[in-house]
Amino acid sequence: MTKFKSGSLKESMENAIHGLKLAVSSQRNFVIEIFISVFVLFAAMALRFTITDICILIVMIAIVLVCELVNSVIEFTLDAVYKNNYSRLVEMAKDISAGMVLMVACISVLLGTLLFGSYILKYLPVLMK
Repeated sequence: MTKFKSGSLKESMENAIHGLKLAVSSQRNFVIEIFISVFVLFAAMALRFTITDICILIVMIAIVLVCELVNSVIEFTLDAVYKNNYSRLVEMAKDISAGMVLMVACISVLLGTLLFGSYILKYLPVLMK
């Protein structure tokens, strides 16, 4: 595939899957976030979250994972362009990109705490008996 010719849908899917495999094999935080996400979804099902609440969790999980991928793309691109040489601007861009992931993760934790808290409080009287 050249820069000016688009490949087939199959090729595009293969490239996308390869990209996800690269992220899993090279980005520790991405893998940690996937494990946390799976745990959160199982916990939500165990607490019998409504479909709406599960959808909210899935959207927030997707946002965190996508931001982590965008952060990785920014870091790899800057490293390639600047050939891994130090630049104050590259450092600032990487820090801001990492800040994006942190901000979204914190918002997700807050939202998750609110959602899980309401269900835990609902089941607490039953557990205290």
